[in-house]
Amino acid sequence: MPSNRPNQALASALAELGWSPRTLARRINRTFGTGTVAESVPYHWRDSGGVPRPPLPTYVAWVLTQELGRPVTVAELWQGRAADSPVTLPADVEVDRAWSQAGTLGLLDDWITAGLLDRRVFLGVSGSALRSIAAGYLSAESGALTAALEGDRVSAPLLEQIEQSIPHLQRLDDAAGGGAHLNYVGAQFRAVALLLRQGSHSPGVEHRLYTALAEIGQLAGWMAFDGGKPGLAQRYFFTALKAAHAANYRAMAAHVLADLAFQAATVENPGDAVELGEMADHAAHSTPSGVRASVRTRLAYAYAVAVRLDSFDRAYRSAIDVLGSDGGGENPAWMYYLTPNHLDTQAGYALVHAGTLASDDRNQSAAAPLLRRGERLLRDGAHAVSPDHPSQRRALFEGAWLTVATTYQGNHEKAWQFGQVALTRTQNVHSVRSLSVLSRLGSRLRRAQRNEYARSLSAMLDRALPRVAGTKR
Repeated sequence: MPSNRPNQALASALAELGWSPRTLARRINRTFGTGTVAESVPYHWRDSGGVPRPPLPTYVAWVLTQELGRPVTVAELWQGRAADSPVTLPADVEVDRAWSQAGTLGLLDDWITAGLLDRRVFLGVSGSALRSIAAGYLSAESGALTAALEGDRVSAPLLEQIEQSIPHLQRLDDAAGGGAHLNYVGAQFRAVALLLRQGSHSPGVEHRLYTALAEIGQLAGWMAFDGGKPGLAQRYFFTALKAAHAANYRAMAAHVLADLAFQAATVENPGDAVELGEMADHAAHSTPSGVRASVRTRLAYAYAVAVRLDSFDRAYRSAIDVLGSDGGGENPAWMYYLTPNHLDTQAGYALVHAGTLASDDRNQSAAAPLLRRGERLLRDGAHAVSPDHPSQRRALFEGAWLTVATTYQGNHEKAWQFGQVALTRTQNVHSVRSLSVLSRLGSRLRRAQRNEYARSLSAMLDRALPRVAGTKR
């Protein structure tokens, strides 16, 4: 109910910005969609103490936080009379800033002001909205410096601690999956962003901070993707790309673009996947061999989902050749995981994915060779490593795809064997991405209930994946 008294807190915030209530309404509509609020309504909020219904109070608080550069809460604006709620935003909101230091710092402000109790939900973007960010990096990169600033030689214990912690954060993801420690890694990301925002750093220290931010941002994005938060993953990736540009860190930028391509291929968006993958391959020019190989195997996945199998083979073979070559300098430390076997298993699940798409379209003649070839490549991977091996997330993911490959081929006994091992890992590995792979099997296993192995695997899935078992892809 309105208080019939002016809302001094809202009036003060608008006055500080020099905004009218109509300007506030237009800003809300630009961010959250045309028609979200009528342009006359905020006058009622300001002048008569009107209280909007959720989620508008949260939208107002978010917009004012962005513009004022400090946290503005729903409780502050409406003195406890309005309900707070999570706010849903597109992943690219406020990302369309200049590819400059000022633009990057402005994006970091958003992460900092959101704080650790970030109640926003980010929705993934696709099509031109997604591709324009990648294209923006390539355009900005064409005019960038050809060499990065040298890190200075001043002893900086805090900076060294940040840099030394990154490999340990990566091992957390390997062992427990993206859903286990994302909040902790996100806190590290915000801490580095805050250090950068405080300014007054020498050029060398600033460069090292941007480099660390790019690496942690990429890791957080990957963990969010693996943890079933695709919009948040994109937002981390977009910010990491900005930070990589600020540090002239071409290898990381190419890696992030390839991650975006991989994410698009995973959700079966072949147009975005191929274009982003090709952009990543372009950005990876002159980077170390491991980076170029990794990028090309991600591009191969995009081609597989796009049913461009000749292009898939060329990219996959090129990745193997590049990995065994010299040139481009020493591979970055974060490329520790990439081996010929890893390239083979990535190709394996790309082929299985393509085979399931063909099978679901009732094109069994195309599906059968893809599934067989993919299964062969996956069999030599990590699916059977011991429970104390450090690569548990990879083992779960590859085991999930092997289970899919054998189920789609009608080999239910093998599927049961692979699935049993994979599901055992879910007790300690929090990977929604892997669970989503297994959830593809629901309807096929139900149709094969007369087979004891299919029946048993279906029951195991129902127990282990109550939220996703039996759902459609």
